[in-house]
Amino acid sequence: MSTGAPPSLQHLAMQSLLSDQALAISALEDLPLLLFPSLFMKVYAQGHTQALKALVQAWPFSCLPLGDLAESPDLETFKAVLDGLELLLAKKKCPSRWKLQVLDLRNEHPNIWIQGYPSMTRLSCPDVLTDKPRESHCSGMTEEPPLTIAMDLTIKDDVQDALQAHLLQWARERREQVQLYSRKLQILSDSFSEIQKALLLVRLDSIQELVVSEFGHPGIMKELAPYLGRMKNLHILNFCNMGGDFYSHPHENLWYPWMIGEHLGQLQHLQELHVHHIVLLNANIPAIIRSLPPLKTLSLSSCLLKEADLRFLSQCPCSWQLKHLRLRRLPMESFSCEPLKALLGRVVGTLETLALEDCAINDAQLSAILPILSQCSQLSLFSFYGNHISMATLKNLLSHMARLGHLRRGLYPAPLESYRPQEWRQRYIDHERFANVRAGLAHVLRHIGTNQKVQICTRFCHHRNKCQSYSMAPDGSWVVTEEDLPGLSALPV
Repeated sequence: MSTGAPPSLQHLAMQSLLSDQALAISALEDLPLLLFPSLFMKVYAQGHTQALKALVQAWPFSCLPLGDLAESPDLETFKAVLDGLELLLAKKKCPSRWKLQVLDLRNEHPNIWIQGYPSMTRLSCPDVLTDKPRESHCSGMTEEPPLTIAMDLTIKDDVQDALQAHLLQWARERREQVQLYSRKLQILSDSFSEIQKALLLVRLDSIQELVVSEFGHPGIMKELAPYLGRMKNLHILNFCNMGGDFYSHPHENLWYPWMIGEHLGQLQHLQELHVHHIVLLNANIPAIIRSLPPLKTLSLSSCLLKEADLRFLSQCPCSWQLKHLRLRRLPMESFSCEPLKALLGRVVGTLETLALEDCAINDAQLSAILPILSQCSQLSLFSFYGNHISMATLKNLLSHMARLGHLRRGLYPAPLESYRPQEWRQRYIDHERFANVRAGLAHVLRHIGTNQKVQICTRFCHHRNKCQSYSMAPDGSWVVTEEDLPGLSALPV
């Protein structure tokens, strides 16, 4: 005989409902609230579309976190959810227990469906803005607020996500009843007509993170800029991979950064700006940053930066409270050290992450900024790979950085002595020379007794976001690893 516990009454009731869709639908009016989450999961997983429509209409909680279910729905199952919403919207008067206000398609609440009823009753979406109920001009009574759909959107030129495309069309046809919130919006399209369709549908002040990429024509930025200024709650702005038709549109390329900067000045909640591989800026960084509020994170990489731009940045209030700063692939070998020195001087008390990566910084430049660098008392991550310094300068740098009590990781370049003469620009390590370098560095590291993880980078690839580095183990041996390049704080590179 089996010694297992007999099935619970709840389990038996659930099996009975699942075996008969008509019974399940008729029972929803009297179904205990604690059974709704588990019943929804089963109906959803088994694709019972009619029962799913009825469950959506009868959902007794304010938020339906569909994006937290283990599996993404197929299109037919998703259409059944939207059909249920449409039937709910069509009802002029709903029973008081039908409270659904937000369909959340993001993956925001881990284990919410496993935890079930108790967690579902406490579920809220604090980042989804809530309008006050609107007053009806006919009756003088307040109208029900529109249904809110929360999802992260990606607009791109190639094959579109079928669920997203269907949802956007569905919401477009019901604009008076449905609000679309998108905390993260990625624009990876070169077609402004497609971009505009989404921007006219999404509530712009719901966007907190915007990625703009792959533009091939500066005129698209001209069209996008006014919408950008209306994203009042934007926290993170990422411009990347916008090389485009640079020479065919020289006049547009010269003036549009000023127009973008004008609208960026309206983003008073902006905290992070990432600018990567932007040829179209035509080195006009000041036009972009002059009106920005104080930032926490600034990342500039692979764009046309002049010494005057770096000087302007050091004088611009947006850079005076930085916690995370990255300058990557910005050749500085001909720069005076003063602009970088002035910029670091502004943030010695706040900077936690500093990345000066592959910028062709040489011995003289590093020696000039080293006194300021060693005052960055809050620094926990320092990434300096890809620069051109000698063994003596590297040893001096390591000694200075060892004095920073919060520093936990440092990524340093293999010194010039690791290469054969005239071959360091090709970055081909000479293994015999590098063995001698490691022996000298081991002596220095034992002497200074640093708490940071020191990594000597011998190879890196920004496209793959990988680097090969050597670090010294406790027994004094060197361990070689290949890993991701360090990010800024918890953000992607």
